[in-house]
Amino acid sequence: MGKRRRVDERKAAASGRSRRPAVLAGMAVVALGGGAFAVYTVFGAGAAAEDGSASGDAKAVKSGPLSATEVRTAATAFLTAWQKGSVTKAAAATDDSAAAKTALTGFTKDARIKDVTLTRGKRSGEKVAFSVKGTVAYKETSKPLTYDSALTVVRAKKDGEPVVEWQPSVVHPDLDEGDRLVTGEAGTPPVKALDRDGGELTAKEYPSLATVLDGLREKYGKKAGGKAGVELRVVRAEPAAEKSAEKSEASGKSEKAADKTLLELSEGTPGTVRTTLSPALQAVAEEQVAATERASVVLMRPSTGEILAVANSSSFNTAFQGSLAPGSTMKIVSSALLIDKGLASADKVHPCPKYSSYGGWKFQNDDKFQIDGGTFKASFARSCNTAFISQAKELDDNSLTLEAQQVFGLGMNNWAIGVPTFDGSVPVQSDAPMAASLIGQGGVRMNPLNMASVVSTAKTGVFKQPYLVPASVDGRTLATASRPMSETVRSQLRELLRYTAAAGTAAEAMSGLGPDYGAKTGSAEVDGQKQPNGWFTAWKGDLASAGVVQQGGHGSESAGPIVAALLKAGS
Repeated sequence: MGKRRRVDERKAAASGRSRRPAVLAGMAVVALGGGAFAVYTVFGAGAAAEDGSASGDAKAVKSGPLSATEVRTAATAFLTAWQKGSVTKAAAATDDSAAAKTALTGFTKDARIKDVTLTRGKRSGEKVAFSVKGTVAYKETSKPLTYDSALTVVRAKKDGEPVVEWQPSVVHPDLDEGDRLVTGEAGTPPVKALDRDGGELTAKEYPSLATVLDGLREKYGKKAGGKAGVELRVVRAEPAAEKSAEKSEASGKSEKAADKTLLELSEGTPGTVRTTLSPALQAVAEEQVAATERASVVLMRPSTGEILAVANSSSFNTAFQGSLAPGSTMKIVSSALLIDKGLASADKVHPCPKYSSYGGWKFQNDDKFQIDGGTFKASFARSCNTAFISQAKELDDNSLTLEAQQVFGLGMNNWAIGVPTFDGSVPVQSDAPMAASLIGQGGVRMNPLNMASVVSTAKTGVFKQPYLVPASVDGRTLATASRPMSETVRSQLRELLRYTAAAGTAAEAMSGLGPDYGAKTGSAEVDGQKQPNGWFTAWKGDLASAGVVQQGGHGSESAGPIVAALLKAGS
């Protein structure tokens, strides 16, 4: 009740026209005829405010866990309004009506989806599954559309009432912030991707290649001479640079994914693009990651840079576009740096204390082990963190960055493999973060493609940019490193990796794959995760592979068997 109304009522009382009872110490006395009775009114603070308003006028905000009835009721109200085409009403049933209204309007106007039927499914806590059935119509062409989605019910901040928590994925599970559903003539013609033997690669046969095929279409659709058809597709947002960096840090994703086709209304005429993928090895990669959640792997040929297989458990192409701390697999690059600067040598004694401090941070080894009087080779094979941290004081802030760029071709943002990639990042840092970067933490970010390339460079001594489509297809220039690895560094680095594969942390996974082999394990701590990400990278003969299992724990146990299986299959 507003202040103006209170003032008006007091004026009315003064003139004798007020019918409102007097309020005394929380009691209203109402006169009816010759009698009277008391009605007690409870105020929040036990008394009226000075302006005549009472704190009891404010409605209490609901709180506490949502009941099953509240969840079902809120979900039903939203889905019913959406199905009826009442966009404003449906949007009002969410916690972000503006964003919801824009997305739901686009669902009809841009995606051209009509005759929608939404069926509520099972409730799991505050989450409710539902199915979507409709028809996508464009000019004279139409096709049925069916998919599953889900929503989450929360309490609204303003009043605590149950509402749908708005996320773009409510409209379609493939939508992220800023993405849109659009139906129309595809801007890019389809492509027919071929493996190295000339067979067709399809997402149906190789599910992990869905994002790769989207990327090939985006890059080569027009160049390959195809003709666009009509389709419903997800048009990805172009993220702002600062938001993209924040998201990369939080989710392990780098640049935006390619647009995705959801439904083809009329076929276009595809162009043809040949890739370097091996159908047999791709099948093995698919099988390996399918058995493990959040796993990604890459297999390549060190002598040429050809990518032979790539697979992911999730729909995002972490193997090519992930942005994750690589943990101890980064010690391959750090070891090359230390050997290059004369700060370490494979067979010389090297410190591996239980603890080592730098820049105000105290670092330790896994299980706080130490090696007394051991060699650098022993420290590398055991993955001793302090063996690297202890040398930070001898390095410049940009030492690791330059080694990564100039010798391993990383972090230059110039790889051209044929589809979008994240080329690794080794930023210049100082103090404790610089020391942490030596063990693959700090600001260092990599993915399996980057780490497969790293172990390939260690094996051959020369950086060969990985590629999925030969440069001869479109005349693009492949990235190169500004200087080769010295023979001293190469021979010692190979010795470190061989010893780790034979007698170090990688021995169990690499058992039976020698003698021409080498490997490095890694685990990377991530804020908010109970388990670290498990990494493993290795070579055997002219094959090199790297893999990561997010929240997998030690790399030797999680990613190691996946990488070893691929190397064995390709031998």
